[in-house]
Amino acid sequence: MTEVTRYFIDQASLPTDFPTHCQTAEFWESLGRTVATFGLLEEVLCKAIFVFTATRQYNDTEINDAYEQWLPMLQRTLCDQLGRLIDTYGKVVKKHPDANFSNFAGLLEDMKTASTIRNVLCHGSWRYPDQNGASVPFFVSNQNKFFDTPINKAWLEQTRRHVAALICDVINTVTQMGWQFPGSVGPGIPMLNQVCPSVK
Repeated sequence: MTEVTRYFIDQASLPTDFPTHCQTAEFWESLGRTVATFGLLEEVLCKAIFVFTATRQYNDTEINDAYEQWLPMLQRTLCDQLGRLIDTYGKVVKKHPDANFSNFAGLLEDMKTASTIRNVLCHGSWRYPDQNGASVPFFVSNQNKFFDTPINKAWLEQTRRHVAALICDVINTVTQMGWQFPGSVGPGIPMLNQVCPSVK
């Protein structure tokens, strides 16, 4: 029997900051800021879902069923991924009788497109950058599609600005209804007064 020669990585000899040593600190900062912006989009969607479900009027025959389904739905939103949050948000806004926003379908579509980018940024394995500082992360979608777009700092910053605009658009759907966005000190009727009108 042939003896097997066994090998181990010399971890002490790995480059500083392995495996993120190939890209610049500025690239990683941009990536982190972009991922964090997606995180805020998820939080804003959770709050918007709360608002549109808490302010919807129900018939007397619907109230008990709606109340029983409300808490589990809100609990799910706290752990749902971005794609499902977008779907839930779309459904609750469309069910609200007073919500009538121009190009709401376009907002949902923009967020769904952005959510595919979020998965790449959060779960991709980053390759060596090219001469322009752009890397193609190794990422395969649920549809077995390989991501093949080179990403550099400018691309990340443009994506972050786009997602920040989506955050503002979602908040606007709440404030256009005359409500204060939950957790903010902005204008509008505070949600506690809306949900519990007797509270002053």
